[in-house]
Amino acid sequence: MAKIISIHPENPQTRGIEQIQSELRRGAVMLYPTDTVYAIGCDLNAKSAVDRVRQIKQLANNKPLTFLCSSLSDVATYAFVSDNAYRTMKRLIPGPYTFLLPATKLVPRLVQNPKRKTTGIRVPNHNVCLALLKALGNPIISTSAHLPPDYTEDSVDADFEFLITQAELFDRLNDLVDVIVDTGEQPTANRSTILDLTGDEPVLVRQGLGAFDF
Repeated sequence: MAKIISIHPENPQTRGIEQIQSELRRGAVMLYPTDTVYAIGCDLNAKSAVDRVRQIKQLANNKPLTFLCSSLSDVATYAFVSDNAYRTMKRLIPGPYTFLLPATKLVPRLVQNPKRKTTGIRVPNHNVCLALLKALGNPIISTSAHLPPDYTEDSVDADFEFLITQAELFDRLNDLVDVIVDTGEQPTANRSTILDLTGDEPVLVRQGLGAFDF
C-alpha cells in the first residue's frame, strides 16, 4: 500500500517535499501530478526503480522513458543542445513540451532510445515538480500514469480522451507504487507536445498542449 503525502499545489510545504525526496533516494516509485497528466516516476539514477516503472507500464527495455529537468541549464547536462534547439527550448520552457535530444553519457541507457541514442526531456511548469527536482538534485522519470482500460501501444498516438477521477487513479495504482503525491488536482488527458530537436529544425512528433506556440 502506497504512502500518501499531501502537498499544496502552488506552495508545496518543505516538510512534504523532503519526505518525498527521501523516499525517492531510497528507490521509491511515485505517482505524482505534472502540468500535463499524472505521471509515474522515480529518481533517474535509481535503476531498480526505473525497472519497476517499466514493469508497471509494461514497457519493453527498448521503449525510451521521458524525464523531468529543473531548467534549461540542467537539460544541457543530460543532452547535447544545438544553438537552434536552445533557441526553441528557451521560448517554450517551462511548459507542456517534451524535447527529443541526443543523450549525454549521464543518461542511463535504460531510459534512452537504443537505436538513436536520444532521450526525451521536459521542464515542467508545475511548482511541486520543480520543488521535487530541486530537493532531489536529479532528474525524475515521467511517464503517463492514467491509461484507458483498453490501453494498447497503438492508442498512445491516437486522439483519445478518457475520464478518471483522482480517487479512481489512486485506487488503481495504490498497490503498484510506493508514494502517492496528493495535491488535490484532478487527472486530465492533456498530454505534452513532443518536438524532435535532433535536426536543424524542430519536428512535431505529437501534438498536445501548446502545440501551436512553437
